[in-house]
Amino acid sequence: MPAPTPGCAVPRFSVIVPAYEVQAYLQESLDSVLSQSYPDLELIAVDDASPDACGSIIDEYAARDPRVTAVHLAHHLGPGPARNAGRARATGDYLVFLDGGDTLAPGALQAITDRLKDTDSPDVLVYDHARTFWTGELVRDRLSHRLSEEGPTSFRLTDRPALLGMALVVWNKAYRREYVEREGLEFPPGFYEDTPWTYPALLAAESIAVLDRVCVHHRQRRTGSILTTTSPRHLDVFDQYDRVFGYLASRPELECWRPTVHRRMAEHFCALYADPRRLPRASRAEFFHRASSLLRRYRTVGSPPLSPPLTPPLTPPLTPPLSLSRTDRIRHALMRLGVRRTYRALSVLRTAALAAGRTAAALGGGLHETALRLHYRLQRLLPLRPELAVFSAYWHGGYACNPAAIEAKLRELAPRMRTAWICDPQHAATLPPGTVMLRPGSAAYWTALARATYFTTNVNFDRALVKRRGQVLLQTQHGTPLKRVGLDLQDRPAATPTTDFTGLLRGADQWDYLLSANRHSTLVWEKAIPSSYTTLEYGYPRNDVFHRATPDDVVGLRERLGIPAGSTAILYAPTHRDYRRSRPEHLDFERVLQGLGPRFTLLVRTHLTYADVPGQPVRHPRLIDVSAYPSVEELCLASDVLVTDYSSLMFDYAALDRPIVIHADDWEAYEAARGTYFDLRSCPPGAIARTEDELVDIFATGHWQGSRSAQLRARFRSRFCSYDDGRAAERVVRRVFLGQPDLVPPIVALPDRRPAPAAPSSAPAPTLAPLTTRDLWP
Repeated sequence: MPAPTPGCAVPRFSVIVPAYEVQAYLQESLDSVLSQSYPDLELIAVDDASPDACGSIIDEYAARDPRVTAVHLAHHLGPGPARNAGRARATGDYLVFLDGGDTLAPGALQAITDRLKDTDSPDVLVYDHARTFWTGELVRDRLSHRLSEEGPTSFRLTDRPALLGMALVVWNKAYRREYVEREGLEFPPGFYEDTPWTYPALLAAESIAVLDRVCVHHRQRRTGSILTTTSPRHLDVFDQYDRVFGYLASRPELECWRPTVHRRMAEHFCALYADPRRLPRASRAEFFHRASSLLRRYRTVGSPPLSPPLTPPLTPPLTPPLSLSRTDRIRHALMRLGVRRTYRALSVLRTAALAAGRTAAALGGGLHETALRLHYRLQRLLPLRPELAVFSAYWHGGYACNPAAIEAKLRELAPRMRTAWICDPQHAATLPPGTVMLRPGSAAYWTALARATYFTTNVNFDRALVKRRGQVLLQTQHGTPLKRVGLDLQDRPAATPTTDFTGLLRGADQWDYLLSANRHSTLVWEKAIPSSYTTLEYGYPRNDVFHRATPDDVVGLRERLGIPAGSTAILYAPTHRDYRRSRPEHLDFERVLQGLGPRFTLLVRTHLTYADVPGQPVRHPRLIDVSAYPSVEELCLASDVLVTDYSSLMFDYAALDRPIVIHADDWEAYEAARGTYFDLRSCPPGAIARTEDELVDIFATGHWQGSRSAQLRARFRSRFCSYDDGRAAERVVRRVFLGQPDLVPPIVALPDRRPAPAAPSSAPAPTLAPLTTRDLWP
């Protein structure tokens, strides 16, 4: 272990945080350490060769806080070796381990150091934790009563053996570094690496103390953790217990603990075998056989009970560790004897009972619905059609958005593929020739869901979809999130389209791929809708047309829309408001057009949320209502400038490198109702107007296309348009549909892109007035 540098004070705590594929949570974890009220610490963050942004996040923190040490592993080794790498750099009096998705509770280190002083610096201090779930629920450990601080301030494990029945994890304890060095404690590789560390740490400690306080919030990740990973690596647990019993064999004075550890091991094996998320079907027989073998090998028949406590018992007396029920003893015995058929028979009986209940419920439904579901179940028995791909967009809307761009590229690169589009009949005219329309709920619809190999959507498919082995589901989303989404809306019921967050995540569990337009989106989706999908940072295919369109295409679009030649076309596209049901009228169009003058034409696109909500009709020769126009991308190409408020369209429009003006007349109300992921005022894509008069003034003075606007747009474009280079659809098709990852086109650098230029307009080169507060939010 390294010695402290001469002349440098030894920190009280060395907090070690291994990080692998936790980019969505790592910043919160590191912040929870560095913001502690007790600052005498060093933070050692270990990048376990993580393929996401963990390494760069760690480097950013190390660059701005001298207490942070960044450690980068050349290869992914797992949490055990990563913790060893961090421990090798530690110089603090006590070691504190934290997983990359976990956080220290506010004031935790102060409470820990106070307790260490009160208990005369024990070898190990055990403190409480709470599990944080995706629902926002915070649940304290059900065995927290075993951390009562009554009685002796420090003790040996024989005085409080019930501690061995608590969670045997590394992150709910502080370890004296000298004790760790003396015992030579190391983490092994593989799953369940906590086991061969925690048993020796507790069993050999000469002094243990407890702290009855929640110090760690342990994140229960829906995906990505051991608890939600189906893998044969769960068989590593047998090697870990071999190490534990090898340690006991080397320490005769600890032999009295063998029966207790054996019971703990049996309970662990039974719990793993019963969890359907962990063991692959092909590994279950091997797991049962090896569990039976270990339970027989290390069983000690007729072992004496634990030696009497060295001190008088506490009041009230502690219960014996792992007092077993009759059911527990039967389960352990069956596994030890290797009676796997009994386990399987009981499991089959339970599954059959559940299936019978579901069948009875189905029979109670309508005859037509039952017939369709029966048809769907029968179709699922037939082979998949590898050449069939099904698409949809905007809740059975027409041919649009990312799915449309991917469908077109798929037909271009793989003409053998057959494509079908789910949409209501009124949108059938938007479909290109050769693409079959599927009416939602029809027999053909259910046949396609049962037998298609590929699914692509920007919202969600039917919740009755039962995804088969071999089917691939691509979720493209339909915008970069500025406003809160998914689980981040749990505390905003007024803005939540549905309170069924469980159903939302059940749908996300079927995604194989999630398309991301930028790193910001990746981090938001991973945290707001956590699941086991693979994120593809490829850009948005719907924006490919911005780089493919020619000047003639732009002129043709303007003529089709009726934009006068030489006019400056402003596309006005606000988003919806969660805090009001009626259509908001943010602008007096007649007044705005009068202030803009004859050189400007206004294209007004109402958000689809208000498609059926009546508004105030405005008739003006320079106002064109484009709300029903099917392609917003073509509207972007036809316009010269975008005016919006908080719509995600600003992120797409920035890829065109044309001016953007933000009209934010109700920022405070919008932020209070919906919430946002960053303050748009600190990173706008152009000039910001707070009022209608300021909006008119921005255009009258030319600031909408001035140098300051260009600077803001360049910064915004660099942050949010890093992948939108015109080849996003090809990247998706080659990776997802054709299985050609080596042929995925590389990203074109931002300076080398040439998006379609705007049409020549009559707007003169601006003569700019001095900058005012209208150019930036004050």
